[in-house]
Amino acid sequence: MTRLEKALKHYFGYDSFRPGQKEIIEETLNNQDLLIIMPTGGGKSLCFQLPALLKPGLTLVVSPLIALMQDQVDALKDRGIDATFLNSTLDYEEMRSRYGAILQGKIKLLYVAPERLLAEKFRTFLDKIANNIGISTIAIDEAHCISEWGHDFRPEYRQLKQFRQRYPQVPLLALTATATKRVQQDIIEQLGLQNPSVHLNSFNRFNIHYQVQPKQQRSYHQLLQEIRSQSGAGIVYCLSRRNVEEVAYKLQKDGIKALPYHAGMTDEKRTINQTRFLRDDVQVMVATIAFGMGINKPDVRFVFHYDLPRSLENFYQESGRAGRDGESATSILFFSMGDWKKIDYLIEQKPDPQEQRIARQQLNQVIDYAEGVDCRRTILLRYFGERFSGNCGQCDNCLNPHPIEDWTIEAQKFLSCVARCQEKFGMKHIIEVLRGSRNKKVEQYGHHLLSTYGIGKDKTKDEWKMLVRSLLNQGLVSQSNDGYRILKLNKRSWEILRKQRTVEIAVKNKIDSQTKPQNNPYQAEKEILYEQLKKLRKQIADLHSIPPYIIFADSSLKLMAQLQPQTLEDFASISGVNDYKLQQYGEQFISLIRTFCQQQQLPVPLPSRSQMTTLQLHHRGLTVREIAAQRSLAVNTINQHLSELIELNQPVAINKLVAPEKQKIITQILEKVGDDSLKNLKETLGNDYSYEEIKLVRAWYRRRHQTQ
Repeated sequence: MTRLEKALKHYFGYDSFRPGQKEIIEETLNNQDLLIIMPTGGGKSLCFQLPALLKPGLTLVVSPLIALMQDQVDALKDRGIDATFLNSTLDYEEMRSRYGAILQGKIKLLYVAPERLLAEKFRTFLDKIANNIGISTIAIDEAHCISEWGHDFRPEYRQLKQFRQRYPQVPLLALTATATKRVQQDIIEQLGLQNPSVHLNSFNRFNIHYQVQPKQQRSYHQLLQEIRSQSGAGIVYCLSRRNVEEVAYKLQKDGIKALPYHAGMTDEKRTINQTRFLRDDVQVMVATIAFGMGINKPDVRFVFHYDLPRSLENFYQESGRAGRDGESATSILFFSMGDWKKIDYLIEQKPDPQEQRIARQQLNQVIDYAEGVDCRRTILLRYFGERFSGNCGQCDNCLNPHPIEDWTIEAQKFLSCVARCQEKFGMKHIIEVLRGSRNKKVEQYGHHLLSTYGIGKDKTKDEWKMLVRSLLNQGLVSQSNDGYRILKLNKRSWEILRKQRTVEIAVKNKIDSQTKPQNNPYQAEKEILYEQLKKLRKQIADLHSIPPYIIFADSSLKLMAQLQPQTLEDFASISGVNDYKLQQYGEQFISLIRTFCQQQQLPVPLPSRSQMTTLQLHHRGLTVREIAAQRSLAVNTINQHLSELIELNQPVAINKLVAPEKQKIITQILEKVGDDSLKNLKETLGNDYSYEEIKLVRAWYRRRHQTQ
């Protein structure tokens, strides 16, 4: 482990860098000017935060929004890192105290808004810092704000060039999530960057499932159904304030915890609503584009565009609020030409014909995306000058319909709930428990206290009924004939619970089976533990008045649920657990995991630690060769790990490893010649298919066709 990797683990709890981070940090430590374009969720902040801790002096971070700087400072403090911000929310005494701590060298990262940075009084204070402590780096976040060609232009950013002249030896870092080539050049010129190294990461957000749905006449009902099918937090974007208020009100009436956010609300009300959303007190934020930059919530699982965005850049930015943690997320655009006409009318009101022309061009690009039949990623990435060819397997245009679906996870949830209700109840009651019903019967029997209570909210009652009928028809669960239709577990039920049998059902009456994102195949027992870990995280976060994701990311909780660490040493190996978090939270989470494991009586086959290390790096977006190089292992070894992980029903993104069209052909050959001889498969398929591709698809095939 290198010095940088040791520092990464010590301060941030991660075992490895994301693509591009290490090179950027090395150049930052060499005091080089940098322009960093890295998509939302790619890890931009770490590129200046880690060097700040390794270099002498203070790192100054220019951030455009109070909420953004406060969120980053809270996250740093929760890692035991000395950081602070100065803004208008602080009273005189607090401001004075922070000034003192900075001049005493107790702070490593200072966040300020550009307006404060430009004030003459603050410049004098900066000179004191430069003379007494030293300024190691000036990092300018959301640097696209400097360009009139960007989507959030801030005139104050244009004046930041004077700090190049005031402190010529201090390196400048400009960071942003989106910038066309024109905006990139504008940033370099306006900041006066000296021979900057430009790091342009891919704009491809591989974990986001993109889809477009025709906006139906009963569009609100369509939106409601989609929200009810999702789990986790989400954002619904609307074009007008009126729509925001109306949709938020309807969702509240229909039992969805939702709040509005738009520029017409008071600052206090917007802050309250945003805080409640960040802290998971509500599930959905209904907002205009005003709810955008600075929303640093990494565990947003879905973003729905209820109305048409005005540009592809706005669409990309808004969709990018989903899945910042790298976990699976969904973006749906509800498309109607009626929305196009509304925006076109607004464009017509612009007095400048040139502005009208640019606005219409941007709107037409959105229409091209919505009506396009090509891969959504190809269309989206082309806008940013990035080429993407092939089938992404993660958008509605690339996915093929699947009338037969694997519902093993849902079956495990259902049968686990039957067992915990002591096999004394029928289908209706079990579904009520799974969906978190508060009816008297559920509470009378204490079933609202069960670990399976509420873990099935992502499915409708009709979908659960469809599953149960299929289980009964296939003999995978039994039912009494005494009129009460009490459900009983049989031998096959226990095989499902022990992960020895998969469940496939015919899914009928679905509007579009291909639009369902692929679920990460976490086992039901692990999902139950994951939900319990989330509840503990929320309790701790509420106690400290911070958002839950600051305690641990969802990805860290999922690893805890997978690996089930029961000692501090094992807990420390979880990605996202640094020394400070281990000391602060380790015992609480380990205690919960131990209790959970003691309550389980089913055997739980787990991947090896080496396989899980490979899986973690795979989730971070590294290729097979990159994983092999980082782990000093052969490429064949990594491919073997991934094949074995697929057979163990672990969340391997096979579409990233083997093109979907190749998967289809390999599967057809497997059906014909069987899966026993890899050599026979290779000879039949020919040189266009590698052994590695065949092995991966064969593992997937075997998982789907386990012995019945």
